[in-house]
Amino acid sequence: MEVDDNLGFYMIEELDIPFEEEILRNPYTLKSWLRYIDHKSEQQLSHQIFVYERALKELPGSYKLWKEYLDLRREHVQELNPVKFEKEYLKVNNCFERALVLLHKMPRIWLDYCSFLMNQCRITKTRRIFDRALKALPITQHPRIWELYLKFARSVGGETAIRLYRRYLKLEPDRVEEYIDLLLSLSRYDEAAKRLAQTVNNDRFQSMFGKSNYQLWMELCDLICEHPHEIKSLKVEPIIRSGIRRFTDQVGRLWNSLANYWIKLGHFEKARDVFEEGISTVMTVRDFTQIFDTYAKAEETVIERKMEEAAERAEEGIDDPNADLELDLRLMRFEQLMDRRPFLVNDVLLRQNPNNVHEWEKRVALWKDNHTKVVETYTKAMRTIDPKKATGKFHELWVNFAKFYEQGGDIENARTIFEKATHVDFKHVNDLAALWCEYAEMELRLENYNKAIDVMGRATVPPRNPNVDFRDESLPVQSRVFKSIKLWSFYVDLEESIGTVESTRAVYDRILELKIANPQIIINYANFLEENKYYEESFKVYERGVELFNYPISFEIWNVYLTKFIGRYGGLKLERARDLFEQALEKCPPKYAKPLYLMYGKLEEDYGLARHAMRIYDRATRSVSDVDRSEMFNFYIAKASANFGVTYTREIYERAIEVLPDKEAKDMCLKYAELERKLGEIDRARALYAHASQFCDPRTVPSFWQTWHDFEVKHGNEDTFKEMLRIKRSVQAQYNTEVNFISAQILATRQAQQSGQVQSVPSNGTEIPASGISNAMQIAEHEAIQNKTNLPPVAKSMAFVPSSTQVNKENVSNPSNPDEITMDMDDDDL
Repeated sequence: MEVDDNLGFYMIEELDIPFEEEILRNPYTLKSWLRYIDHKSEQQLSHQIFVYERALKELPGSYKLWKEYLDLRREHVQELNPVKFEKEYLKVNNCFERALVLLHKMPRIWLDYCSFLMNQCRITKTRRIFDRALKALPITQHPRIWELYLKFARSVGGETAIRLYRRYLKLEPDRVEEYIDLLLSLSRYDEAAKRLAQTVNNDRFQSMFGKSNYQLWMELCDLICEHPHEIKSLKVEPIIRSGIRRFTDQVGRLWNSLANYWIKLGHFEKARDVFEEGISTVMTVRDFTQIFDTYAKAEETVIERKMEEAAERAEEGIDDPNADLELDLRLMRFEQLMDRRPFLVNDVLLRQNPNNVHEWEKRVALWKDNHTKVVETYTKAMRTIDPKKATGKFHELWVNFAKFYEQGGDIENARTIFEKATHVDFKHVNDLAALWCEYAEMELRLENYNKAIDVMGRATVPPRNPNVDFRDESLPVQSRVFKSIKLWSFYVDLEESIGTVESTRAVYDRILELKIANPQIIINYANFLEENKYYEESFKVYERGVELFNYPISFEIWNVYLTKFIGRYGGLKLERARDLFEQALEKCPPKYAKPLYLMYGKLEEDYGLARHAMRIYDRATRSVSDVDRSEMFNFYIAKASANFGVTYTREIYERAIEVLPDKEAKDMCLKYAELERKLGEIDRARALYAHASQFCDPRTVPSFWQTWHDFEVKHGNEDTFKEMLRIKRSVQAQYNTEVNFISAQILATRQAQQSGQVQSVPSNGTEIPASGISNAMQIAEHEAIQNKTNLPPVAKSMAFVPSSTQVNKENVSNPSNPDEITMDMDDDDL
């Protein structure tokens, strides 16, 4: 709607006169016009347009006036049908064109104009206006225009959209993924694949959607494989093969994609070649499984279709020998494929690690009775495997190869295999040693005993420089195998079985010269000489053995040596036997001394003097380890009592009590006291009890105090009994203030709770329920306070207490302890 200025003055009302006067005075003031426009905002559209047109005539370059005016005109027509009310839309378009004469640098005006045109179905005009906007605006404002322009392009589609996106990619090449999506939606697969290939080959490309180069590759492969007929500008097979070389973790999928490409093109033979190439080149079982399953499924599909065609021909009575022959060939090929699967899997594993001995053994087992293939597999394995990198026991593969010929009766070839194997530089020396042993065992199975001995003799021949280190990995195993104890052990067993005594001794002596003997070799050599009546020679072997080894290894050799020597000579060579024992004990650790001392003492008891035996047992109590010392003292006491009487044991008991730990000293005191009691020495026994009391807490060792209690009841009097009670209280008070007592009390409380005890009895006689005491620490503190207030001070160290010790009357009369005996008489009346 356009309003002529000369014809629009009738629109001025009486209320508008103040605004008219103001704009007459200030025609170029924007605020005056805006106030006038705001005054007219509630009136008819024509009145508002009249004021806007007059204002824009005075201020044609005002962006604010044009923006409000254009928004008003657009709002008026936006609900109208652009076809039916085309004239109204053209009037608004004309307003935009007038506005852009001076405001062509304002992007908002262009955006509003373009978005307004997009609703009018004027594609060419809209496109041209977009182009004008891009020309008029600076490059920094173009992204705002392109955002709306691309939206317009997607809504239009077709060739227009494609051309617009091509232009846009010159400005923003990283947005190529949007273009590819557009091409796919328009079924332009060839150009989409071409663009995607360019993107994949661009190492600097960064996906706006966060896709990796691998994902783009997979999209390309899927695209060209799903639409093979539409792809004309790319060579599909080289692209997929480059992906196979590049992405080694997705080889199976890519091989399947290439095969499916040929299948969709109808080239089934090429697809089969691709499948065969794939399963023969992949390096993982996962990729192999993917390809093989797809291969088998494709073959099954083709066979099913051929069988359906054959059934249709049979129903129609048509005979086609060529089609039937093709079906038979496909069935046979499919069956062969399934039979090849274990071999193909084995090929994959061997490609992963050609030095895997176990897989080569499996390969041999797959051929079963096919002797030609077995020999071929063994031969290929020997050429392929690197002995230093072999996984598994490579020598066993050589042995099995030789046994294969042996079982087939071809002994010469078996020997040839063994001879070749002896020159292989194996990873470990024992591998070559085991091979020589297997070689000799084969000759033994063939009953060629001399040949077996010759084989072992060759195996143990030293090199030119025999002073080599057995563990020197830089030297070949052939130079070190002569020091293999495994090889010599087999050799010596072979000589003992089928050789002579002299040849066997020569082998044993050679082992000792090489200084590779172990204790078992020493003992076996000595036993061999003993069996053949070479007693002195066997003893010399023992002596060489103890020279070679130190403790603890030599302990077993000494043990066997001394046993054999005593068994052979008994007391005939007593001095020599004593020298041997002294040699054995000279460097013997305390841990191993006890058996030797017992054997030494037994020798003196059986063939020497008893006092010598006692002297040996006395040495043993000083030399053995702390763990065995108590047991040694008991043994010494028993022997001394048997040989010299019980009185002889008093010194032994006293020394044992001095050197043994508290717990074992307590037990020794009890045994000593019992001995004195039997001898009638009651005072000595009482003194021993008093001495042992310092080791015995009444809380944790109640058995000791019960034993002393019973002793005083039988042999004591009132004074001694009271003295025993006094000592008990003193010891208890001493332990109440020590950490050892507290920990012991905690342990005793836990044990009492586990065994169902519900109360604990402190020293003052009061029963305290277990539930009423929080823990053992409180019990300890409570009783320590009671004992501190009620008991006299007691010396910390306990000594032998004489029976005439007097008890303080004041302390005795204290009734705090119910176990005390209260006396009403004076000491003089007792």
